[in-house]
Parts: sequence; structure tokens; C-alpha cells
Amino acid sequence: MALYVQKYGGTSVGTVERIEAVADKVSGFRESGHDVVVVVSAMSGETNRLIGLANSIQDKPSAREMDVLLSTGEQVTIALLAMALEKRGVAARSYTGSQVKILTDNTHSKARIQDIEVSRMRTDLDAGRVVIVAGFQGADAEGNITTLGRGGSDTTGVALAAALKADECQIYTDVDGVYTTDPRVVEGARRLSEITFEEMLEMASLGSKVLQIRSVEFAGKYKVPLRVLSSFKDGPGTLITIEEENAVEKPVISGIAFNRDEAKLTIVGVPDIPGVASRILVPVSRANIEVDMIVQNVAADKTTDFTFTVHRNDYVRAEEILNQVAAELGAREVVGDNRIAKVSIVGVGMRSHAGVASKMFECLANENINIQMISTSEIKVSVVIAEKYLELAVRALHSAFELDKAEAVSE
Repeated sequence: MALYVQKYGGTSVGTVERIEAVADKVSGFRESGHDVVVVVSAMSGETNRLIGLANSIQDKPSAREMDVLLSTGEQVTIALLAMALEKRGVAARSYTGSQVKILTDNTHSKARIQDIEVSRMRTDLDAGRVVIVAGFQGADAEGNITTLGRGGSDTTGVALAAALKADECQIYTDVDGVYTTDPRVVEGARRLSEITFEEMLEMASLGSKVLQIRSVEFAGKYKVPLRVLSSFKDGPGTLITIEEENAVEKPVISGIAFNRDEAKLTIVGVPDIPGVASRILVPVSRANIEVDMIVQNVAADKTTDFTFTVHRNDYVRAEEILNQVAAELGAREVVGDNRIAKVSIVGVGMRSHAGVASKMFECLANENINIQMISTSEIKVSVVIAEKYLELAVRALHSAFELDKAEAVSE
């Protein structure tokens, strides 16, 4: 008998019929003798509906009251799922985040989990009950309801699995695992049987939407076995594990991630003096704009061109800030491009194989795709290219690294 923590996302519980299907799946685990803790999101579309209600009353509602409002979405789902299980003769009990005592800091809308009280859940599990917990939420030391940010239900699931020392945390979603790349872009994309935490963290940070970054970080830190599965069809999914000893035998590249939501800004002709980078980036940071890739080139006339990328939603604001900085520094001009994309190859096998970056660059050159920026780490290489070439680049790289021949999980 094992203890599983299962998380079901918004699409998995989007209708009463789908909640009934989740109840069937959970009851099947109980019939097999397993203990189950279920974490659920709000029904798909519910969070956006609640945000719309808030905005119809107040343009900028307080973060505290928004947390109170948004936390109600999951409360509906946990109650309905408990009812569906009880209808099937399965004992179940639902809890909000504050009832379970998921203690967080007091940063409303982006709270971080500090502690979890497991005694109440243990008592229910020992009594043979399924425990159903509202994802995405907790409470601070003063008892105020807090939320963990969009996608926070994944983090709730992993955190509960860590606290309960579960045998596995299973993330049920609308995809049946982690693929070598987005199957909607590359027809030959394959589902991976396993991927390391390191690789998954890079994939998530570089544009893969399968898992939330914080949940992968949490799982890796506490060594929680994590599995991505489909709510809508059976299959073993993808297991995310610590790096294996035989990682040298793994494929050089495990996957290709990409992000369309990129924009690039360059401040041209900046005096090449100490501290200039901080004078450019500190005002951007103060505006709560996250900078991704950075390139600095020094010209013969002792001036430098300083280029960095930001999220496309931050492009206009970042450009305004950079124009002010350029005037202060006496730079020649600010130029920008909000039609770029980032493509990344990821794999722990890169540590033990040379020539991976050059193979990537050669592949893109063969397709006449110009590389505008490059960033590397031990297990990834990222490039910025024109957005119009994104899908061509992904397909070409997927073929060049023979990811279509990667081991796929059989149905």
C-alpha cells in the first residue's frame, strides 16, 4: 500500500462530469488499497470569472481581499469532489488551505509556504478517508487567507507530498506527460518516460508550460518523486527524478523549449565606464521588470551597446525607462524589437558531450536563421531569433538532435 498525493488542475475538474471522472479515478486507487490525498484547482475559468467580478467593482482591489475572493474557487471544487466520492461509498473529507494549516508568509497573491501541519491529514488517512485539499492557498500567522500565485496548486501538491513523505506526487493535467517539445509544433514530438529535476526546471523556466517552476524546485529540494499524467487517458506519464548515475548514457538533448513572449531592448553608445550596467538595470529592476538574457559589446570608440530581453508585456514600460536612462548617460539611442522568440535545447547529457552548441548553431545556419543572442549553462543553450522563424527552428533542431527517435512510453 502506497501513499499518493494527486493534484488535478482546472481542466481536470472543469465540469461536474469531469469531477465525477476524477472521483472514479481516486476511488480506484482506494480500492487497490492505497492512501490518497487529493489537491484540486478551481474549475477552469472560475478564477478569471472571480477576477472579473472584482474588477467590475474596483480598478485596483487590495491584494488581501483578492486572496479572500480567489480562494473560494477551490472551495467549491473540494466540496463537490468529496460529495462525488461519498456517493461512491468512499469516505472523504475536504479542507481549505487554512483548515489543513498550510502556513505561509504574508505576501498576498504570491505567498510562499513556510510549514504544513500534517496531524489532521494523518488522522483522516488512518481512518481510511480520502483527504481533499484546496490547492493554491494557505494562511499567514495572523490567520489571513493567502494565495500562492497562478499555478500554485502544483506547489501545494508537491509541498503536501514532501510533508507527508508520500511515495509519489502525481500531477494530473490535460497532457499525458513531458514531451521532447510541444507536439502542436512538431508532429514527431515524443513523450519522455523520465526526465531529471534539473532538466524539467530548465524546461519550465524556458517556456514549457507542463509544470509550474516553483513546484519543480520544491520537488527537487525535498526529493519528491513527481509524475505528470493525463486526467483524460490512462498511461504511465513522465517520471521526474533526481539525476541518475548513468546519466552519461542518456540522450545528449532531452527536449526543446521555446518562449514567444520575449522582447529585446538595446541602449546604443553608452560610455564604457565602471557601474554602467547597474545604472541601466537598477531602474528596470525597481519597476519590477524581470530581465532575462544580457549581452554587452564594447566598440573601438570606448562606448558600449547594452542589450537585454524582458517579457513582452513589460516591453513598453522598459523602453520608457531605458529612454530616461539613455538621456542621463548621454547614450546615442534606444532600439527595441518585440517580435523575437527564445529557443532552448536542454539535456544533462551536454555535460559529457562536446560540440552541442556548435551543432545547434550549424542547424540554424542551414535554415538561414540568424542568431541575435546566446546564453548557455551546463545543461542548456538558448538563442534569441526572429519570432517568424520559431517553428522552423524548433522542427529543425528536433530533427538534428534526433529527438523523434527518443524512447517513448508505450500506450
